[in-house]
Amino acid sequence: MEQSFDLVILGSGSTAFAAAIRAAELGKAVAMTESRTLGGTCVNRGCLPSKNLIEAARVYWEALRPRFPGLRSKGVELDFAALVTQKDELIADYREKKYRSIVQGSDRIRVYEGHARFTLDGAVEVDGVRLRGTHYLIATGSRPHIPPVEGLDRVPYLTSDLLTSGEPMELRELPRSLVILGGGYIALELGQMFYRFGVEVTILERSARVLPPYEPEVSLAITKALTDEGVRIITGVSVHRVRQIDGGIEATGEREGLPVTVRAEQLLVAAGRVPNTDALGLEHVGVRTDERGFVLVDDYLRTTAPNVWAAGDVIDHYTDSQMATPVGAHDGVIVAVNALSGELRRADHRVIPRTIFTNPQVAVVGLTEAEAHARGYRCTCSAVPMDLVPRAGVVRDPCGVIKMVLDADTDRVLGVSMVGHDAGEVIHEAAMGIRLGATVHDFIDMVHVYPTMAEALKIVALSFFKDPSRLSCCAE
Repeated sequence: MEQSFDLVILGSGSTAFAAAIRAAELGKAVAMTESRTLGGTCVNRGCLPSKNLIEAARVYWEALRPRFPGLRSKGVELDFAALVTQKDELIADYREKKYRSIVQGSDRIRVYEGHARFTLDGAVEVDGVRLRGTHYLIATGSRPHIPPVEGLDRVPYLTSDLLTSGEPMELRELPRSLVILGGGYIALELGQMFYRFGVEVTILERSARVLPPYEPEVSLAITKALTDEGVRIITGVSVHRVRQIDGGIEATGEREGLPVTVRAEQLLVAAGRVPNTDALGLEHVGVRTDERGFVLVDDYLRTTAPNVWAAGDVIDHYTDSQMATPVGAHDGVIVAVNALSGELRRADHRVIPRTIFTNPQVAVVGLTEAEAHARGYRCTCSAVPMDLVPRAGVVRDPCGVIKMVLDADTDRVLGVSMVGHDAGEVIHEAAMGIRLGATVHDFIDMVHVYPTMAEALKIVALSFFKDPSRLSCCAE
């Protein structure tokens, strides 16, 4: 049985839905496919469930340890199974309202369940149903990367899929201890979350510092914040072997020529993510990938095959430090417009704000100092500790740092990195400034509400010209 559509989308995550909705708005017929759960990674086992439990962990942690003198904790009970249940209910409700109801309410969008794969004649087959499209969009997302560590195929381990609702890998009981392979954003978010729930946590990172693509000041600040709480972080360690022992897992490796052994009840693998492109039959239609499996696309998100597009986590335009769901959704719209409207829009990934939901949050946009130098800029940089930001002191959360990178020839702001209270909210001002070509003087001249965390941008801008420790309350 073959059915025809204007656009056939492999996947049903945020990228796929954004493309499908825009295509339907253009009056086109759309098919989406899904081999797992409608809505993809973000809603089911990524952004939303993780941020729900991370916030619960913050509330629990701060209820036991008030930041303010004069507040004394009376204690709070933790029922992790109940937290997981409320998380599942929230995700089910969100999936119903934001995904399933859209399909049910549209006469132009259909979803086919099953594994999708290109056929030799250029169609897509899903469990015996052939879907013929005028255009195709590859939006199958990504999955946890499993590193080639000896013994990993013989021991039980967790991945970020532990957040999944309604599947066997969902974690419903807290372990007593946890060792995490990896020191990226997923490892830090989940590591702090589990520690705050009372789990003994050890993070093992191969590089010399956590978050290696980020500014060194960012890595140092977030490492200090987590280790001050009690999370154990070991960097520069190569894990060679894992094995099951009585009561848990043992990971062994080497650091600076010396052996390292860590034991814990459970193992969490958080060593990055890889694209879901290896079983799609891309070779049948001439879609090329790089050596890691990412689909090659041009600035308009066209692949190497005619009328086949790709967007989201399957492409390599923004994966060096952190995959970003909103970017995929943004690009999904661009694909729909480019494929179906006759208009051609470039996918511009130069200004993408990103946030890691640790506490304090990590937020970045634009270029790091190293990236600016690599691109040929003659840049100048300044970093200011967060305890110089009045709002951070007022709310008694002064840990962190903010760094600004400038083009020394034009004073234009090239990048901002921040570790601090509500950094994920502040970074949007920096992103808009960079998008519009703002200079350091624009951030200085902008009147900021006092006291707010956004004032950190003004203070770090002023630090290029004066000592920020000698400013009065309202920085000028």
